[in-house]
Amino acid sequence: MLELRGLTRRYGDVLAVDEVSFTVPRGAMVGFVGGNGAGKTTTMRMVMGVLAPSAGEVLWQGRPVTAGDRARFGYMPEERGLYPKQPVLPQLTYLGQLHGMSAPAARERSRDLLERFGLGERVKDKLETLSLGNQQRAQIIASVLGDPTLLVLDEPFSGLDPSAVDQMSELLREHTARGVPVLFSSHQLELVDRLCDSIVVLHQGRVVAHGSAEQLRAGAPLRYRLTMAGDTGWVRGVPGVEVLDVDGPTAVVAPADEQVAERLLVDAVARGGVREFARVVPTLSEIYREVASV
Repeated sequence: MLELRGLTRRYGDVLAVDEVSFTVPRGAMVGFVGGNGAGKTTTMRMVMGVLAPSAGEVLWQGRPVTAGDRARFGYMPEERGLYPKQPVLPQLTYLGQLHGMSAPAARERSRDLLERFGLGERVKDKLETLSLGNQQRAQIIASVLGDPTLLVLDEPFSGLDPSAVDQMSELLREHTARGVPVLFSSHQLELVDRLCDSIVVLHQGRVVAHGSAEQLRAGAPLRYRLTMAGDTGWVRGVPGVEVLDVDGPTAVVAPADEQVAERLLVDAVARGGVREFARVVPTLSEIYREVASV
């Protein structure tokens, strides 16, 4: 398990990361989301030891993380780390050796993954001759060489086509199935929603929400959609009900609590012609905008 406790990073007077705390349990996939400049990359660099924290600590398996632990972590940095003028297979083999693999084992594993990602015919090509999407595939392969005990991936899905996204998702699930914790950042919130066991929302360097998608939705403001045969303008006069939108037969409202919602439904049924009365389930994007505006 990876645990962050009060992780903080200052650049002079600028507080880039402010007491960030969360865990990435064994076999769990955690999505790290937030706007540009929220502090995601800085946090991930502190996890990997690229940056030293100004305060707080990173724990691995319940103890302070060591250089030896980090040598077994798989990392995809924001600024991709492969060499553009070097052939793909030799540099992947070299990176595998840095993770403790023998040269033959690293070469075989690299070939297998290159084949899997549709790059089996490009093993001798220089990285710079590949498309940006294929370069991203090669970088993903580099991060999973050497049987990593943890994966820390900064925007791993950026630039990938739908097929490659599916391949990447399958690869990550294979690692979590073996108990590997995975932390990845992404601006693709619908993908985070679909893949992740839990989500950490960072805003201006602070964690403003943390939990599963279901937990985040459960904590969202109470909203209902009411649709009737006739006009719903009458909801404006109901005590305890904030009217968010009225459009003829449909109204979207924010009742003060569930009891107010129940009374609203009773009033609607008494008027006749109720077609729908349903909780409005927010998307992850809507939840993000809500918590990031607080």
